[in-house]
Amino acid sequence: MRRSITMFFIISLFVMVAACSNGTDEDLVEEQPTKNQDSVHPEKAVPNLPANVYPLTGIRTDEEVTNQPIGVVINNHTSARPQSGLSQADIVYEVLAEGDVTRFLAIYQSEKPEIIGPVRSARDYYIDLSKGFNSFFVAHGWSPEAKNLLQAQVVPNMNGIEYDGILFWRDNTRVAPHNSYISYKNIKKGADNLGIKLESSVQSISFLTEDEMKDIQGAEAMNVRVAYSQREMFAAVYQYNEQTEKYDRYSNNEQTVDRETKNPVSLDNVFIVETAHSVIDDVGRKKIDVTSGGKGLLLQKGKAFEVEWENQDGRIIPLLDGKPVGLVPGKTWINVIPTNPGIAGAVSY
Repeated sequence: MRRSITMFFIISLFVMVAACSNGTDEDLVEEQPTKNQDSVHPEKAVPNLPANVYPLTGIRTDEEVTNQPIGVVINNHTSARPQSGLSQADIVYEVLAEGDVTRFLAIYQSEKPEIIGPVRSARDYYIDLSKGFNSFFVAHGWSPEAKNLLQAQVVPNMNGIEYDGILFWRDNTRVAPHNSYISYKNIKKGADNLGIKLESSVQSISFLTEDEMKDIQGAEAMNVRVAYSQREMFAAVYQYNEQTEKYDRYSNNEQTVDRETKNPVSLDNVFIVETAHSVIDDVGRKKIDVTSGGKGLLLQKGKAFEVEWENQDGRIIPLLDGKPVGLVPGKTWINVIPTNPGIAGAVSY
């Protein structure tokens, strides 16, 4: 009898342990999916990305992007430095204007500077390049060729010749023609006077993905010098900043910074292209071919690699094996240099 009771007790104990064990497993099964949910769907732990993208920088934004780009010709004479608003441009073309002095065509969309300048006179090729972004074109003065184009309204535009002292103002700490300035606000006023709303869509540039940026190949390019002549004051130097992963621009041994804010010109892409130049008058004005294509050198993430360039719908873009090369999201600077001496003779790194 005692033996039977003992056996019954052992069997009952075994059943209770098994039941408790099963109950514990069921509790674990109920809790486990909650614990693993983020690992199965990791995107739930990541904030939502902004819905829109600036088409000329590839940078995301919560703002609706409907504003028309603005192209402004900016002075690069030594008496015009430091300039205002260059660090806020999405894209800048640096092109010779006369002699060995370059000027900038700064394209603005993602930022709207309070001060831009000094503003300088137009050339026909600045107008052609501005058209590629459907830009409202701003300059102060013009060459004979540019005057014909602007007065024919080849592009919507406003000029300091008509608005000097009205929408453009003079900085009395500098001498003319290196002292003409304007603001985004005044450009908008000028456009309003012309019945232009400065609203339009613009085709996006092709940008690299995060994975593609990790695979950028090329020669190490930490310090790159681009010469437009024998004169050091008009050479451009790009130093790669490993902390920001951008190129800082220098000219005549001084960093290119904003006059008011001291913000540096820091670039995600530097694109150097060579093309035919010729002198067309006694002043030293140029005829520059910005349409035929040719050799190029692209700087990205501390690397330099040879490409070709092509004008597609008014824009100078890099090609590799006949296919467009994506840009690193951010700001882009394009140096247009003469084929003589070309990239081989004018660029060192």
